[in-house]
This record gives sequence, C-alpha cells and structure tokens, in this order.
Amino acid sequence: MKRVAILLSGGGSNMVALCRDMVGDHPCRPVLVASNDPEAGGLQRAAEMGIATAAVDHRPFGKDRAAFEAALLGPLLAAKPDILCLAGFMRVLTPAFVARFEGQMLNIHPSLLPKYPGLHTHARALAAGDTEAGCSVHEVTAVLDDGPVLGRATVPVLFGDTAETLAQRVLFKEHQLYPAVLRRFATGTKGLLEL
Repeated sequence: MKRVAILLSGGGSNMVALCRDMVGDHPCRPVLVASNDPEAGGLQRAAEMGIATAAVDHRPFGKDRAAFEAALLGPLLAAKPDILCLAGFMRVLTPAFVARFEGQMLNIHPSLLPKYPGLHTHARALAAGDTEAGCSVHEVTAVLDDGPVLGRATVPVLFGDTAETLAQRVLFKEHQLYPAVLRRFATGTKGLLEL
C-alpha cells in the first residue's frame, strides 16, 4: 500500500476527491494533508475525514523558501510518504525540495499543458480565443508546470464563458482526472490518460 501525502493552500476540493477515491482496492492511502496556510479550509476537511494534518505558515519565513521547506519537511518526512500530491499548493518549490521527491511527486494544473503554465490560466485561454480548455496532471520537476504530463482532460470553451464559469467546469474534470492518474501512477503506469 502506497502512502500519500497531499499539500494544499486552499479549500482542498482536489484533496477531497483524491482521498474519497483512496479506499477499497485502491493501491494508496492518505497519510497526511499539509498546508502553508494554517487557515486553509482543506485542513479542516481532511481532519473531518480522519486524516492527519500539519500546517507550516510560510509567512514568517519571508522570501527564504529553503527555510520554509525545511520546516515543512518535518511533518512530511515523519509521515513517510511514497507519493506526494500537490493539490492547489500555491508555493513554488525549490529544486532541492523537488529533487528529494523526484519521480514521486504529482501536481494538477488547470490548463492543457504545455499551454499556460503559472497563474490566470482560464483568463489566458479565453484571451487567446481557445475553443477548448482543461486540466493536466504532471510529474513535478524543478521547472514550474513543466514535468511529463500523465493525464489530461478537456472541456469546451462556451460562448459567453468567463474565467469563473470556465474554472468551474475545469474543476469538475480535475476531480475526475487526478484520482484516476494517481491510481495508475501508484501501480507504475505512466502513459498519458485522456478524459
């Protein structure tokens, strides 16, 4: 059974989707949900699901990302994860941190990578006149949103869409895609899954 730790910064809807799927014959179990924001709604949701939580506030560390990550590693390594899932974790990780978990770390991103790495993905897709948008699950590398894509799900861009309406439809797909990719990843399957 693979041990999964999840990092988040917000409400944790992708974390919930992942954890609800990690039951029965699933090859993984969630062992920790951690956040850089002690007030993140996802921490309470994880606790209500009976999952251990940890919070390391990034703000006291200022721009010292390495010091923040060193503090985060305490509860993370204590949980002994086999796989690390980023689920709305809004901190850029240092190459040293990424290297420590190389080949074990997944992220979900709300665009069809390699399009629109970084922020404001839905607004950028609309501004470009794209006819479809979506989300991608990828392995995390030292370059932001640049690792091998393991899963992709698309939604049509509809007439009158705003960044908010598009984001809602993409998020629905994220909740389907991320659990499916994690299940495959845990068993060593790395081919592209398309939903």
